[in-house]
Parts: sequence; C-alpha cells; structure tokens
Amino acid sequence: MNLHNKTALVTGASQGIGKAIALRLAESGADIALNVREADKRSESLRSEIEALGRRCAVMPCDVSQIEPLRAAFARVADQLGAIDILVNNAGIEKRAEFLDVTEADYDAVMNVNLKGAFFLAQVFAARCKQAGRGGRIINISSVHEDLPFPHFSAYCISKGGMRMMTRNLAIELAPYGITVNNIAPGAIETPINARVLSDPALHDALLANIPLKRLGRPGDVAGVTAFLASADADYITGTTSVVDGGLLWNYAEQ
Repeated sequence: MNLHNKTALVTGASQGIGKAIALRLAESGADIALNVREADKRSESLRSEIEALGRRCAVMPCDVSQIEPLRAAFARVADQLGAIDILVNNAGIEKRAEFLDVTEADYDAVMNVNLKGAFFLAQVFAARCKQAGRGGRIINISSVHEDLPFPHFSAYCISKGGMRMMTRNLAIELAPYGITVNNIAPGAIETPINARVLSDPALHDALLANIPLKRLGRPGDVAGVTAFLASADADYITGTTSVVDGGLLWNYAEQ
C-alpha cells in the first residue's frame, strides 16, 4: 500500500493493535502521530522504530476522553507534522462485571474512551479536512462485539455497537467532503487486553474451538486491513465493517 506523502494519527498506539497499525502505516510510507495516554519508554521506542523507517513521527500524549485537551493536542500535532490525512480511532478499554454490578464510573470510562473520544476526534479531523478542501480517511477499530453479545462486558459491547452506527452515519454525512469512514472489527487478537484468555489454557482452548482458522489473530492481521482502507485502493469503500476474526463471529457458541 502506497501511503507516501500521507500523515496518519493513531490513537492508543503504545501497544497491541495500535502499535502494529502505526508501524504498518509507516512501512507503507506515512508519517505518524502516536496518541498515547502518557509518553513513556514504549512510545519513545515506537517513535524510534518509525523514524528508523525514514518517516517523521510525533508523540501526542492525551486522554481521548477529555475533549478540550484532545482538540488542543490534535492542533499541536498538526502544527508539527502538517495536515492529518488518516485518522485511526483505536484507543479502547473494557471493564469486566456482571450487569447488576456495573458502576456508573466504569460505564462512563468505557463509553468516554471507546465512543465519545472517537466521535469528537473524528469531528475535529473532518472539520479540518473540510476547511482545507481535501478528503481523508477515518478508520475505527471496533470489535466483533459490535454484533456479538459478550456477557459481563455490556458497556464494552454497547460502545462498539455505537461505533458501528457512528461509522454508518458519518460515512453518509462526510461523503460530500471526500472523507471515507470505515470500521474494522477484530475478533480474539493476541494483545494485552486478552491476557486473561492467553494465560488460562482452558479458556484459550475453548476460544480456539470457536475459531475456524484455529488460532488467535495477530495485531498485524488488523494492521494490514487498516493499511488497505487507508490507501487509494479503498477509495470507493465507506460505511462498512471489515471483520478480522478467523471466522469466529459466525461460528461462536457460548460455553
């Protein structure tokens, strides 16, 4: 995928899927803005990797759930790297609890990071694209749980279902400005968010039984689809969800 002369902002970029996406887009030629909650050794190491590929890279420390600081951080990184062409809304959290035990604080935390932050960052991005008279790409990292119920993670599923509808609405509203908006819905991916499953052989084996390809996904599996959607090859794709799950969604049975 040729992304030369493009600049991408990836949220939640310090590890897992976000890190893999940032590296894949850089390998494809894009300069990268790394959104992380706090700048640390991980973000500095990733910046070094990206710069070693010959790409420019800026670290954008910011909590995506805090909207005014988020807008200010976006402006700073755009001043540093120039116009942002590609926005990848990857930042996400989950809180495990039975429905009757979910607290307001945990519900708000999940919704604010997973949905509210993505919504308002897309707004900032789209407004700048419109003002400049240029198109752009918004790529949201959703989840198979935009469709698939996940007991004990109700708020997470609601946030991802909301992201799916947000994607479909924004695709229509932003099409006149040449901005495409798409979701990627990963299944079970080998990332820190799935540490509980990865460390428990019984849970791991039960999950594999539901995946026709008989393996968990890798962050690179998601990154490859992201690079495609960011490229000119995906110019005519908008309002869609690309499922990256090894077949899990259509083969899942609750144990």
